[in-house]
Amino acid sequence: MKRIKIPVTRIEGHGLITLRLGEDGRVKEAKFHVTEARGFERFCRGRTLWEMPALTARICGICPVSHLLCSAKAGDAILAVRVPRAADKLRRLMNLGQFVQSHALSFFHLSSPDLLLGWDYDPARRNVLGLAEEKPELALDGIRLRAYGQRVIEALGGRRIHPAWAVPGGVRAPLSEEARDALAAGLPEALRIAQDAISLYESHLDAWQEEIATFGDFPSLFMALVAPDGTWEHYSGRIRFVDAERNVVADGLDPARYGEYIAEKTEGWSYLKFPYYKEAGYPEGLYRVGPLARLNCCDRMGTPLADEALARFRALAEGKAVTSSFHYHYARLIEILAALERIERHLDDPDLFSPRVRAEAGINELEGVGAHEAPRGTLLHHYRVDEDGVIRWANLIVSTGHNNLAMNRTVAQIAQHFLTGREITEGLLNRLEGGIRAYDPCLSCSVHAVGRLPLRVELYGPRGELISWRER
Repeated sequence: MKRIKIPVTRIEGHGLITLRLGEDGRVKEAKFHVTEARGFERFCRGRTLWEMPALTARICGICPVSHLLCSAKAGDAILAVRVPRAADKLRRLMNLGQFVQSHALSFFHLSSPDLLLGWDYDPARRNVLGLAEEKPELALDGIRLRAYGQRVIEALGGRRIHPAWAVPGGVRAPLSEEARDALAAGLPEALRIAQDAISLYESHLDAWQEEIATFGDFPSLFMALVAPDGTWEHYSGRIRFVDAERNVVADGLDPARYGEYIAEKTEGWSYLKFPYYKEAGYPEGLYRVGPLARLNCCDRMGTPLADEALARFRALAEGKAVTSSFHYHYARLIEILAALERIERHLDDPDLFSPRVRAEAGINELEGVGAHEAPRGTLLHHYRVDEDGVIRWANLIVSTGHNNLAMNRTVAQIAQHFLTGREITEGLLNRLEGGIRAYDPCLSCSVHAVGRLPLRVELYGPRGELISWRER
């Protein structure tokens, strides 16, 4: 048995991959284990509804805005109120800022070292610092773009991380004209960076063909919220499922009734549950969410530059669904561009300065569901409360959970293609991690972590004997 420890990882959270060989020496089974214990939903019991947005925002430091807004929407349902128009627009603006900052982090800081330096590049330098040495302007652009998204969040919520701003019924305060002017001044540079990044990605497509064909390229369902007219949506709308041909399998589904079409399966080897599309059964009901799914599900992006990019994206599959999870990166960049174009539209709206930003009400329903699109995919918060608004039960289905079956299938496809012999090489390890990273998973969000374990890959023989392992 050979043990090699590598101290660098670029996945949020910690996990384990196990590979099992058959008698022919080929990979027969691959599993992605999430090894952190679930618990956050129980921590919420006994807390009040009004605490939940700020409380759940602290599930994660990367996507606090996603939980903040989704929790507030669950609160809206329990109060049974219509959020003021200004509050709806302000929440949308913050979510767009979250898309920019989170997607920029994923592409420029976590994935670009592999994509642009190479999968077999010196692991000691295959990170954001190595990228800064080799491509300093690109690294700076990534910092600038993420900072712009963070400034949008800060301008509304008062802080870049864990803003306690959205509340059941609306938001705490509108945008100031001074903050609007500062955000407008930064838009041209942000738009330039987003367009340059898309051009860079498109220029490297030929070089990445092996990875595109093996990093989770398989037919599946895709799920996302879409607007009533089929336009790309990030905050409201109805659920749509499409298949690998981009045929609509189900449309107009109410997110509040998710239990009618989504079920969750548990397995003894992972703390992360396995959601699936009920009608297709388990595990055939595998579906994907997030940037790739949103671009496959929508009819249009709804903004000029992003629609042009969507047409090029769709050309990869001749109008069918783009099925390679490697292209999550491509979809992520197109969504940054769409978010920036929509931010530009929002900043011209006088409703952003309206003082009417919160609907006041008491507990009118004992159950409510919040749903919206987080950067990583569809997010669901489901609460049950008592007459005093105290949480008695909570269920959270996050993007990484929706993608769990797909991530496992991706790990298997990569291992079957790249594993040669009986040793886990650095190249294989990095590609396995890169396949998971394409989904931009947030393991702490998905299981609400307790404990710590790094990414670890174990290789077992056909009789269950441990042959080799590597750990980051």
